[in-house]
Amino acid sequence: MKLFTSDTSSASHRLRIALAFKGIDYSAEHVHLAADRHRRSEYASLNPLRTVPIVIDGPTVLVQSLAILEYLDETHPEPPLLPGTPLARARVRGLAMTIACEIQPLLTGRVLGALADRSGGDPDAPESWSAHWLAEGFGALERMLGRDPQTGRFCHGDSVSLADVCLVPQVAMATARGVDLSPYPTIRRTVESCAALPAFADSV
Repeated sequence: MKLFTSDTSSASHRLRIALAFKGIDYSAEHVHLAADRHRRSEYASLNPLRTVPIVIDGPTVLVQSLAILEYLDETHPEPPLLPGTPLARARVRGLAMTIACEIQPLLTGRVLGALADRSGGDPDAPESWSAHWLAEGFGALERMLGRDPQTGRFCHGDSVSLADVCLVPQVAMATARGVDLSPYPTIRRTVESCAALPAFADSV
């Protein structure tokens, strides 16, 4: 298995965590997003959107982190990333999608770059945009986690799930941007629980 990854891609970070958590051997090719290497034709031939992560497993090319995460969970079921009942799986998927589909897509480099190009030269526009949508997203996620008794040491009970794999990279990205996480105690506690595990600590 081969992973195309980037240190500045939270979606790629999800895959590194999951691969380590499941103990799956893989080789990594690091894509330097800032240098725009991912836009070269070799990446476009693998993924027409020219984004990472990309996983090659045998003859198959896989794209989109959530799809790849579920593929890994189905092909390497232990330890699982999804709980055992339909309702629990729906909750975990809902939390993961809140991060991966509602928060993270608004904060990618290509979105912020396009915003900067269209902001009339306002250098503060991307930072203001990021701060707004991180606050909106983390605020909603904090309420979802904090009010639900199914939240435990991790996003769902006391076992790592798909939601935690998505949460930790998003928090890491926010921390790198200087976001104040004090309004989100449940998120911070959950991330601290994850950070104690080698799969998370070693996948930064």
